[in-house]
Amino acid sequence: MNSLLLHPTNWKDYSLVDSGNGKKLERFGNFLFIRPEPQALWSPRLSLKEWEKSSGTFLSSSNPLNEDATGKWSLKKHLPLKWEMGYDNIKFFATPTPFRHLGFFPDQSPHWLWAAKKIKTAINYSNKPFSPKVLNLFGYSGLASLHAALYGASVTHVDASKKAINFAFENRNLSSFQNLPIKFITDDTIKFVKREIRRENKYDAIILDPPKYGRGPNGEKWELFNHLPILLKLIPLILTPKPIFIVLNSYAIRSSHLTLNYALNETMREFSGKVESGELSVVEDQKNPRQINTAIFARWENNQLN
Repeated sequence: MNSLLLHPTNWKDYSLVDSGNGKKLERFGNFLFIRPEPQALWSPRLSLKEWEKSSGTFLSSSNPLNEDATGKWSLKKHLPLKWEMGYDNIKFFATPTPFRHLGFFPDQSPHWLWAAKKIKTAINYSNKPFSPKVLNLFGYSGLASLHAALYGASVTHVDASKKAINFAFENRNLSSFQNLPIKFITDDTIKFVKREIRRENKYDAIILDPPKYGRGPNGEKWELFNHLPILLKLIPLILTPKPIFIVLNSYAIRSSHLTLNYALNETMREFSGKVESGELSVVEDQKNPRQINTAIFARWENNQLN
């Protein structure tokens, strides 16, 4: 089984500038940030003076090498509350969050580009007007939804957090995508999918990026290793007879991408297609760059549309 190692490309507004000593130095727009990075077992290449140009540092409340550690940001006064960024004709806001990220995940952009290609192929393959129905579960701030809609999909975006949905609305408006077919729904993912099964609603493609842990709008508990198998068993029941693709991504990187590969193969065993899997990463923007793995994924695609 071949393993893919994907990383962001063609970004003007993001780069991994340097890494080392359990930290990474990243550029988001015009601002530099320092975040913990357990995999950076090496030494930084840039001087301390360069690192001190950062506008913010995430301070873990416990062991900074613990990926699940909580903490807070130490931010410079000149940093705005949020600022505009862009990628491949979509616009969105960046802002430091309590979860150590900046409101989006640039390492997922290879999935956006891959999905866009599959959407365009399916549209061209159809002999009638066709807008593939894409369901984005755990959609967060909406970048995957915006990108898919930009390339011709009709998107249903679901997240359990009202704050995340509001963030997605802001990004939609910033991109001036109000007229694109994107439906935003605040709901518990499993409850939503079960209702879609009862309604007999079907989707041509599904994007899933479940967290390790989470809470639904009514306090529903989400634990990835307990609830993802339940969700995956429901997925075939909301797929059209000839679905286009499924993307399954996870930041629970203590697992192997093989875990998701086997799970998605089982989910899609009744459909004609193939599964590939691997890891997402970010790569330093310098000579002889070092690479930091960030997430694992598995993707299924319909062979008949290639």
